[in-house]
Amino acid sequence: MTETKTFSATANVGAHRHRAFAVVVVAAGSGSRLGFGVPKAQVPVAEKSLLRWALEGVDAAGVASRLVVTVPAGDSELTATAREFGAAVVTGGASRADSVAAALAALPTAPVREGFSDTEPSAVLVHDCARCFTPGEVFANVCAALDDGEEAVIPVLPVVDTIKSVDAEGYVTGTPARSQLRAVQTPQGFNLATLLGAYEKAAQKGLAESITDDAMLAETLGIPVKTVPGSADAFKITTPLDLALAKALYEKEEK
Repeated sequence: MTETKTFSATANVGAHRHRAFAVVVVAAGSGSRLGFGVPKAQVPVAEKSLLRWALEGVDAAGVASRLVVTVPAGDSELTATAREFGAAVVTGGASRADSVAAALAALPTAPVREGFSDTEPSAVLVHDCARCFTPGEVFANVCAALDDGEEAVIPVLPVVDTIKSVDAEGYVTGTPARSQLRAVQTPQGFNLATLLGAYEKAAQKGLAESITDDAMLAETLGIPVKTVPGSADAFKITTPLDLALAKALYEKEEK
């Protein structure tokens, strides 16, 4: 594997884990808002695709005994990248929830990655490729909470903007207290049986299509969700401005 360069210090938590973790990396997005004309995970920063950056970050965290990556249908480039890191590859679905469900279904047959035991994973981290510069300490924070017995864990940051709720006509209906708001990041961690059960219940209730992240699925089904500290480096690359920020951070680290 290539040498990993990250935008901030990583923390290898593999030596401290109490349970086996699987990791799902969701990388099937179209990337239409970035304007490159290729899937988002193929978009480059400093000659590496976002997927390669993301998988190098997973590697550096040292937690993934099994790894599954979702890619767009027929994408041989992303498939080849994922397989370099010992990942199983599945085709993403029409929605994020469909992609994660497909990845979870593939976990039992995913290969055990080099350096890990063949212990069946009892927890899973679901990570967005678009948050490809997430530092290792965020993985460590999520894994530590799962090791402590939490069923669902998400990394978060305090919200710095004032947030307004609005009605269908665009009128303000309220101003939530900023002290009670958090911006949510990934990886989001779950007891594996809990997440599998949540997806099954969501499918039965027709909830999956309205779910924008896995923590929301857990909340909807009454599963307590623990928050842990995230990182400013774990920002999501969605727009050209986000991509410019990623490139600027890389160039700053190079100086």
